[in-house]
Amino acid sequence: MPKQRITKEMVVNAAFEIARNSGMEQVMVKNIADKIGCSVQPIYSYCKNMEGLRRDVVEQVGVFIQNYVRTHIDKEDLFRSTGRVYIQLAKEEPALFRIFILHQRNGISSLDDLYRKETDPHVAEFIAGQLNISTDKAKRLHLNMLIYTIGIGTIFSVTEPGISADEIYTQLEAAYETFLKQALYA
Repeated sequence: MPKQRITKEMVVNAAFEIARNSGMEQVMVKNIADKIGCSVQPIYSYCKNMEGLRRDVVEQVGVFIQNYVRTHIDKEDLFRSTGRVYIQLAKEEPALFRIFILHQRNGISSLDDLYRKETDPHVAEFIAGQLNISTDKAKRLHLNMLIYTIGIGTIFSVTEPGISADEIYTQLEAAYETFLKQALYA
């Protein structure tokens, strides 16, 4: 039987699946080799260092999450449903959610830097148009919800046996209403 040719794509996909099921801390050469069904030698040929492989996994996680959000969001209620989608993601894919939220972000020294790096630049304009508020107020509203959703989603993704999704969604809705009032009347 001919030897299987191990590709970088196979290595990254196996590492992604391990991270998805067990967390990034389990992305190790031996575990990847076991997942692919080969020796560790071909893995080492693609992984000069594990940090490069982990960056590839984080990148694949980002693509997965973008696709997840795009396919689950309610286009009729874009802003409100985005938070719900991220909470749903935290419930269905807790390891990927943690990887996405907790990966190292370079060049961030303020919340404004974070906002510019992590969001589409047209979101604040869209929210402003939908809610008939200034772009600055829309940006503040979006940033507040981003911070809140990250926090509550992280709590949701690390609790056992887990907080009910209904309780989380109720809390998220209360935060949305509070931040919205602040944006409208500030």
